[in-house]
Amino acid sequence: MKKVFLFSIIIGLSFSCAKKVSQDETTKVTTEETKPEHIVGGDSDAHGCKASAGYTWSVVKNECVRLFEVGTKLEHAKDGKTYSTVAYVIFEKDGNKAELFLDTQKEPIMLERKAEGEPWINGDLELIPWKGYVLKQAGKIIYTGE
Repeated sequence: MKKVFLFSIIIGLSFSCAKKVSQDETTKVTTEETKPEHIVGGDSDAHGCKASAGYTWSVVKNECVRLFEVGTKLEHAKDGKTYSTVAYVIFEKDGNKAELFLDTQKEPIMLERKAEGEPWINGDLELIPWKGYVLKQAGKIIYTGE
């Protein structure tokens, strides 16, 4: 009788332990599955532009754009250094305003010109239409592009 009683206690404990492990594993799986995931394209800005899809807001175009599709690419001036970034400029339809997206700035910079053939200016920045475009800051060439 003692043997049967002892045997039933041992079997009961083993089922109890197995059940507990099984519940812990189920809880773990459920917790991992319900974690919020990062949703690609779920990063709309104030204008509804999705940066993860390459879109940014353009004041000149008044819409979300992909700079590499609609902008004119400007590369760092050759100064002996190697760069992995570029800048872009988007021109207004009539051409008197230019929106400059520098890789060193969070917000775009608006440049304006007084007449056709003149440079677009904002402070010490000057975008000159010469063999494509030359962007100068305080008289020093910092970007060039076509």
